[in-house]
Amino acid sequence: MPRLPAPPIPNILKPAPRRPGSSNGNPTPQETAAEAGLSVVDWIDERTQLSGGVRWMLFRKVPRGVNWFYTLGSATMFAFLSQAVTGVFLAMYYRPDASGGAYESIRYITDQAFLGQFVRGMHKWGSSVMVILIFLHMARTFFFGAYKYPRELTWVIGVVLLILTMAMSFTGYLLPFDQRAYWASIVGVNINGTGPFIGPYLSDFLRAGPDFGATTLSRFYAIHMLLIPGAIAALIGAHLYLITKLGISAPPWLKVEPDPDPQSELQPDVVEV
Repeated sequence: MPRLPAPPIPNILKPAPRRPGSSNGNPTPQETAAEAGLSVVDWIDERTQLSGGVRWMLFRKVPRGVNWFYTLGSATMFAFLSQAVTGVFLAMYYRPDASGGAYESIRYITDQAFLGQFVRGMHKWGSSVMVILIFLHMARTFFFGAYKYPRELTWVIGVVLLILTMAMSFTGYLLPFDQRAYWASIVGVNINGTGPFIGPYLSDFLRAGPDFGATTLSRFYAIHMLLIPGAIAALIGAHLYLITKLGISAPPWLKVEPDPDPQSELQPDVVEV
């Protein structure tokens, strides 16, 4: 009688399946850090309820035909953030001293400070980039007709942001306090003084007196570093709120299709015999 083969013996020593990214079934440090981060976010959101506002801000309908022209506003905001960050680092070394300290501090930033020339170059050329971007953004809004109802207030805030950007560029031009900055600022203040009604008062306010001096440099620095950036940040928040609430306007070359008449769906089709 032939012998039957023995039944297979189950391998009770077979190791448990390993989790992806781990060597012994335990979570990796990356997974542990991710879980801890999610726990912290959940803990903060449970007490602040910020997730609803973030969803309302980020998840919204976008019209058809949106192209790269619609990114000029975001690019301008990124340029402002770059100016704010680089300006903070420059303010750590800058001295608003009209007797030579301002110019020497700029020379120290450019020649000796770690990455000083790079940061100053980003701030210097970034100001020109921000002015160009905001002009392009305003031109796109105008030619696309995005300033019309119900977005008039959004357009007005954008115009004020344009004026504040120009003022921030003007006040920052004097801060190196070299010969070119000094005489260019004198010309600019004199031009402001020719304005009707408030022109002379505006010139006296900018000069902080009848002539240029140490107080003038301190006033320009305070306006450039504190007053205008705070106003721009507040108006950008209002600008983004209105954009999120009212939505993005469709490109003018897209024809808006009217809603179908609900009564026409109830009428039977007429067939000619």
